Amino acid sequence: MAQTTVVHLLRHGEVHNPQGVLYGRLPGYHLSERGRQMAETVAKAVAGRDIVALYSSPLERAQETAAPLAATLGLDVELDERLLEAANFLEGKVVAAFLRTPGNYRYFWNLRRPSWGEPYIEVVARMRQMIITARKAAEGHEAVLVSHQLPIWISRLAAEGRRLWHDPRRRQCELASLTSFTFEGDRLISVGYSEPARSLVKGPTIPGA
Repeated sequence: MAQTTVVHLLRHGEVHNPQGVLYGRLPGYHLSERGRQMAETVAKAVAGRDIVALYSSPLERAQETAAPLAATLGLDVELDERLLEAANFLEGKVVAAFLRTPGNYRYFWNLRRPSWGEPYIEVVARMRQMIITARKAAEGHEAVLVSHQLPIWISRLAAEGRRLWHDPRRRQCELASLTSFTFEGDRLISVGYSEPARSLVKGPTIPGA
């Protein structure tokens, strides 16, 4: 009988970002106090699970989200660039001003690719490789991959056979949420979703953050 393995994709916690910048891969963006509470809450929520492998995007907010899990589970965090946020040409700009700035219009000619950044199919490809790596490392157990909203959501769309282009405002991937892929052997049998830190989420968050 094939072994059951679960790979959890964990979105990082809330980031201190008072200016509402699309920070993307920019350095220097850290978890807020509430974000650190979110990370601690998730660590407590999964403390009893059979997690044997922990991976994280190299960005600060992801590493800071992974740290309480590492301490709680007694695991080392392995950094992997395949878990990075999607590259975005609008990185560093204030989200609220995107469409009020004529110079940004050139980035919106193809919503399906998308034309403003890393193609969805490329994000899916690197995330799929990472999920396979984690599944093999944790075979018969569970693994956690700390990543970012778009890579996690687009991975779920691909796994469920849905189209990749979408409205960023409609992603089901809240801060500190878990999107869980369950495998029997190498076959994906289900995708689950949970929000262990839901009580700490305050208001809408920036798509792609």
